[in-house]
Amino acid sequence: MSSPPLALTLANLLLRPGHGSRRTPDRAFGRLLAGTGQADGDQRFVDDLRLLLRHWSRDENLTPVGWWSAQGHVRRHLANRARVRRLIAEHPGIAREPIERPVFVVGLPRTATTLTHGVLSLSEQHRCPLLWELLTPDLEGPARLRGKAVTAARLMVGGIDLFAPRYRDIHPLVAEGPEECTFALPHTVMPLSQARIPAYRAALDERDYVPDYAYLKQIYQVLQYGRPRRRWVLKSPLHTGNLDALLTVFPDATLVWTHRDPAAVVASFCSLIEHGMAITLRPLDLHGLGATWLELLSRSVRRGLAARAAVAREALVDVPYSWLGSVPAAGAPKLYAAVGARWTDADAARLPAIASRPRGARPHSYDLSRYGLTRADVDSAFADYNVLRAEVDRA
Repeated sequence: MSSPPLALTLANLLLRPGHGSRRTPDRAFGRLLAGTGQADGDQRFVDDLRLLLRHWSRDENLTPVGWWSAQGHVRRHLANRARVRRLIAEHPGIAREPIERPVFVVGLPRTATTLTHGVLSLSEQHRCPLLWELLTPDLEGPARLRGKAVTAARLMVGGIDLFAPRYRDIHPLVAEGPEECTFALPHTVMPLSQARIPAYRAALDERDYVPDYAYLKQIYQVLQYGRPRRRWVLKSPLHTGNLDALLTVFPDATLVWTHRDPAAVVASFCSLIEHGMAITLRPLDLHGLGATWLELLSRSVRRGLAARAAVAREALVDVPYSWLGSVPAAGAPKLYAAVGARWTDADAARLPAIASRPRGARPHSYDLSRYGLTRADVDSAFADYNVLRAEVDRA
């Protein structure tokens, strides 16, 4: 494994004095809760995050930056939950805000979900959540408060770029750009991209996600309240394994499912996880990483395939990788027509800025064998999905 960036080494040295609190995670959680507050009747939510931090702390390879990041993750969700519930109590009309006919971009990661989301964000009739809004959901307030939230998001993005310079070449984050619901959902597999948390992973298998999606809806109601109503365009590959819960809360949603060869997907995503996890763990077990994410991604797709069988055909749009991954200018109008939106000359004029790679970005190379996987492993794990993908490609 290559040496970590100097900035990451220095950050670990600076944070080392606080690393010992990992041995008393409940005490650390108590300090976080005291600083964020708790709404009445929200004990289950709080207890779930307490358990997450407790299990997270047990990874012996967790670096000081990794432990600091774990606490920041929990702190943010506690603070956001308390704020959202307080706002709804103060403004009951928030709970009556209609989230009508939202579009959810789903599918495996690294299948052009980000590009698809970005293309759909071009329309003035659409509303995509921005990263800073997902990190700090709130009502529209004074410019000073908005500036504070945007600055915090920029600092987070800057920290990732500083500690993992190659990450931005693979999945660039922009504080004021469209981002995915992953940052707002309180319980997802993403903590597993920062640490080995087997107890949490097992709990996710049994979790009822309907309350999580009901809370996600509240976040978008907060972001919509007092602002012009537009059609929400939302995105996360992690929705794929929870389509039943998503559609329970958003029954009139349109699902845009993007598709790509799983062998390329798994290799690319493992590379992304490797660069992110190198910030929080030392050393890394790359073969363990590969086995973990092959299982998680294939399980997500199996659950998604089971759920999509009950989805009305008019509410489901299958998008092959070639639509946008090859020639975005040809695929974008088809995508808009499929979701019942109008593609305009103004949208076409803005498309190149969305579809082009960031300036200075280096090519992303990846290889299954680096993670102890073979093409046969992936084809076996995604056999049913590959049948669907072949049908989509033919269509």
